[in-house]
Amino acid sequence: MKRAVRIGVMGPGDAAPDELEMAEAVGRGIAGRGGILVCGGLGGVMEAAAKGAALAGGVTLGILPGHSPDSANPYISITVVTGMSHARNLVNVLTSQAVIAVGGAYGTLSEIALALKSGRPVVALKSWRLKEMGCDDALFVDAETPQEAVEKAFQAAEAAL
Repeated sequence: MKRAVRIGVMGPGDAAPDELEMAEAVGRGIAGRGGILVCGGLGGVMEAAAKGAALAGGVTLGILPGHSPDSANPYISITVVTGMSHARNLVNVLTSQAVIAVGGAYGTLSEIALALKSGRPVVALKSWRLKEMGCDDALFVDAETPQEAVEKAFQAAEAAL
């Protein structure tokens, strides 16, 4: 049995309008390729990406920081309740075969670092500019559009299979 590719979408809960728009397009792209969208299950980029995937008929998996499945945004089809607060970022990353970072605050930066440390590819879409800070990691690539981010994430995830 072939399993669906799991693509994590990480980004700020308090996102700017352009980040929300990009995240929704990323979600649509993941669903359109038959992937499972993995995210933190709450608002902002997480909700926008899940909305895009759900409206495109995709499966969404929300790794929640708290103790209640009711905290998930309405576009999450499967919830994982962790009670782990920010530590759940590692679960997000390890559940994903590749990560797309859309925008980003410190939580997103921690997920990028955890992904790279764990050998997971990261595609940055208008996110942290690690290359400008001297990060020369082959697992970290930039994308200019949501479509390019999805394409690069699937290529990286499928290459690792």
